[in-house]
Amino acid sequence: MKDLLIFLADGFEEIEALTVCDYLRRAELEVELISITDSKKVRGTHGITVLADKTFDEMNIEDYRAVYIPGGLPGATNLAAENRVLELVKVFDNEEKLVVAICAGPIVLDKAEILKEGKFTCFPGYEVNLKQKGRVDEPVVIDKNIVTSMGPSFAQVLAFELISILKDEDTSNKVKSSVLFTNLVDFIKEGKVK
Repeated sequence: MKDLLIFLADGFEEIEALTVCDYLRRAELEVELISITDSKKVRGTHGITVLADKTFDEMNIEDYRAVYIPGGLPGATNLAAENRVLELVKVFDNEEKLVVAICAGPIVLDKAEILKEGKFTCFPGYEVNLKQKGRVDEPVVIDKNIVTSMGPSFAQVLAFELISILKDEDTSNKVKSSVLFTNLVDFIKEGKVK
């Protein structure tokens, strides 16, 4: 079984999608980028075109343990407008598989009616676009099988959390060390990074 599918729609936030993909692959987890269109080429919100591994029609939802919705505009709203994505998110939630979203991505979870008040986060201020209220001001919020995160700068933190959940904390710490994340945290504490 594959570990994570990452949905891509035109206008996706590149940092959020690709950082999570990269770090989880460094942890030797199986991750696939899935385009929701007929083309594997998907253009990010900052003009970076990515070649997805598969299109929606080429994947089998039974093959995955988790789904991830990156933010970015209009990427997140494009995903929320796709009924197949909403149905898959509902199926994963019903099966208690991991459902993950970041930044504006929780709009998909909101539209699928799986967010709970006070048990999610998103990009600060974006919650005005959601029916569900009570955004928590935390980098990552875990509510059973639902994981949400705030935005681009937290993509690394989210990736490490997902590695811990899908594999183990030791592997997460190894990846943190290998990408110098632990050094970055130390430098911030020491005031060497402003």
